[in-house]
Order: sequence, then C-alpha cells, then structure tokens
Amino acid sequence: MKKYIAECIGTFVLTFLGCGAAVSLSCGTDAASVVGTAIAFGLAVVAMAYTIGGVSGCHINPAITLGCLVTGRISCKDSIGYIVGQVIGAIIAGAALAAIYGAETGIGTNGIGAGCNGCWCTALAVEIILTALFVLVVLGATHKTNGATGNFAGLAIGLSLILIHLVGIYFTGTSVNPARSIGPALFVGGEALANLWIFIVGPFVGALVAAGLWKLVETKE
Repeated sequence: MKKYIAECIGTFVLTFLGCGAAVSLSCGTDAASVVGTAIAFGLAVVAMAYTIGGVSGCHINPAITLGCLVTGRISCKDSIGYIVGQVIGAIIAGAALAAIYGAETGIGTNGIGAGCNGCWCTALAVEIILTALFVLVVLGATHKTNGATGNFAGLAIGLSLILIHLVGIYFTGTSVNPARSIGPALFVGGEALANLWIFIVGPFVGALVAAGLWKLVETKE
C-alpha cells in the first residue's frame, strides 16, 4: 500500500507543479513560456525520482507502469495499484488547480494544438511517438545492467521529459501520461474531456512500442 500511496503523491506533485507552471507562465504564448513549462515538468520528475524512487520506483505515469508490466518488472497486481494511485493523485491535483486558478484557465489540459492543424490523428501520432521515446529512456536508464550510471536515472528521465515537452507542447500540450491528462480534464470538461481519449490511447500504445523496442536490445548481463 505504501508504494501505491507514494505513486499517488508523486503524480499529484507532477500534475500540480507541471500544469500549474503551464497556467502561471501562459504556456504557448511565447518561447519562454514553453521552455519554462517543459523545465517544470522535467524538474518535478527529477524531484520525485529522488523522493519516492526508493519506495515505488517513481513511475507516476500509467504508461511507464504499462511498459514495466510488459517487460516483467512489475506484477499485474501492483500495476493496477500503481495506476489507481496515479489517477487519484492526478485528480486531486486537478481539483486543487481548478480551485486555485479556476477551471476556465484550462489548468494545463491537453488538446489538439496548432501544430496538428485540427487533425486528431496527428495529435495521436505525436503522443505515441513521444511516449515511446520517453518510456524507452525510462526502461533503459533504470535497467539493472547500467551499474553506477543507474544512480543518475532520475536525472536522465527528467531531462528527457524536458526535451519531449519542448517538441510536444506545440502539438498537444504534451501528455505522454494518461493520469496527468485525466486529472485536469475532469474539471475543465468540454473539448478537453472530448479529446481525452487521445491522451489515454496514445501514451498506452507508445508504452507498448517502447516495451517491444526495449526487448529487442535488452541484455541480461
């Protein structure tokens, strides 16, 4: 149960700080706001990696949990507990964001951005590709064969998330994390809720792609 609670807390922190930064910086209005939001999400992951990593491994993302399940790093029972904890944490964060900023601000919801030209298929493709890259980094950085470099896994993962946001914000606001999308969308409603399926299906498909790629290159020693 402690692992599930840790995942709940970690996902709350990621969603609250990342989405909160997106609203505070008016993400998308200029390059500085995009960079600032990307850094916020990445640093939130780094902070949580070194806070709860020793308790739960700090997935704080259902897509990462799915990738770990497929590669045999977590049991089916634990994966369910992790995902439930993550979604609950994100929903609590969404409620807090709505109370502080007001749901009308969008509180960092994902959507079909300018880069997609109104096409949901582009948004879906971007989420699949970016999630696959992100989960692949997670699976590689945390693999037992990394030795001493594994101590820097949290930093590598956080920095990769910054890069992914720098690319993805233009297209979707960057999800690569179903829980992070679910939390705010439930309180904003409307188009954010209607497009939510993209940010659930895309990351899960991307996680499966990453797991398949990792199995191709994984070594036992």
